[in-house]
Amino acid sequence: MSINSLLFSLGPAEILLIVAIVLLLFGGRKIPELMRGLGQGMREFKKASKEDEAANSSKSSLDNNNSK
Repeated sequence: MSINSLLFSLGPAEILLIVAIVLLLFGGRKIPELMRGLGQGMREFKKASKEDEAANSSKSSLDNNNSK
């Protein structure tokens, strides 16, 4: 069973149950902090990926110019 089929097979009752459990575990005040941290982590990952792509593309262009 793949994650996509599991994700789309969740109904409103299951989603509500998951939200209730998360609220009980973390509390209402902690959830925004968790989401903020998740967002910052995603931004840092995207930034690092873009920097890596830029470094790789400039390195490959330098390699192509040196081989000529």
